[in-house]
Amino acid sequence: MNWFGRKAASTATRPALSRVYGSWSAPAPLSFEAQVRSGYLENPIVRRSVQLVAEAVGGAPLEAGDPALGALVAGTSGGQGLLETLAAQLLLHGNGYVQILGDGTGAPAELFALRPERVTVEADARGWPIAYRYKAGGSAAVLAAEDGAGRTAVVHLKAPHPLDDHYGAGCLGAAAAAIAAHNAATGWNRSLLENAARPSGALVHDPGDKGVPLSAEQVERLREELAEGFAGGANAGRPLLLEGGLRWQALSLSPADMDFLELKHSAAREIAMAFGVPPMLLGLPGDATYANYKEANRALWRLTVLPLAGKILGGIAQGLRGWFPDAALRVDLNKVPALTEERMMLWHEVSAADWLTGEEKRALLGVG
Repeated sequence: MNWFGRKAASTATRPALSRVYGSWSAPAPLSFEAQVRSGYLENPIVRRSVQLVAEAVGGAPLEAGDPALGALVAGTSGGQGLLETLAAQLLLHGNGYVQILGDGTGAPAELFALRPERVTVEADARGWPIAYRYKAGGSAAVLAAEDGAGRTAVVHLKAPHPLDDHYGAGCLGAAAAAIAAHNAATGWNRSLLENAARPSGALVHDPGDKGVPLSAEQVERLREELAEGFAGGANAGRPLLLEGGLRWQALSLSPADMDFLELKHSAAREIAMAFGVPPMLLGLPGDATYANYKEANRALWRLTVLPLAGKILGGIAQGLRGWFPDAALRVDLNKVPALTEERMMLWHEVSAADWLTGEEKRALLGVG
């Protein structure tokens, strides 16, 4: 019997009920590429968090001991800003690899950021890295950790990982559960909108005087016909023609069931926390940690941007000491707009200290 006057689907195309009502098991861990696709490419909170931090690191004013070193670090890597690329890689993957490319005379001409998911560390018998294997396009190349003169050829930057000697841990893995919850809430809300923002209802079977229940095959066919002919935005408002003791019972969601917006905000705040971004900067409600955007922006720089920039610049400077005797690299705090008010307060306090000499005041302010 066809309950809606439509041709029944073939039994070969009907999914088993166990696929729908079977036991649930935890999904297998996603690969890094899958995490990037579901997180960075499909989740706006992750995308904006990484973009805020990476662009801040890439645009931070630099102070270099050697002008040539500063120009080398401020250059591009494969068409992208070196510091911005490394910051994003450390946030997402937890590792960054910088290959030092020479100009033919032995001097470094370019710093190239390798894709971290393509790099494998090769260690010696003692566990020290001696080479890096880079795989791309079905081929692999072995990059020595040092060149013939004993200078660094590949700089490995990594975030702390207490359980691994050679690889760092990124923020993407720590935020995976919150990202999955945020994406699921988004998908749920989209499904509700496609069904007029409510569960459309339920079919109730009245067996009548005979008291004959529906068979398993009839229940399965009902579910299929409802999904094919009446679900989705294109079928919204389509009337049902019922027979055979069926009646339609409209349903509605309770306020608690409709509270997926708060679920999304909670997951978004967890994602922002994993990447070190104050939720206020992402426009998330319910965050009263900072009084205003100025305080939140200053906290972003002090707690996230500056430590990450210091790690990247320190690692690059250490790797380039073989070429630049004065390989000092740091962020010029006097030129960071987010720290202007903080620096003005320091200048005022130092200037008012009459018991300090002029040389001591300049030393405290970092002025030569």
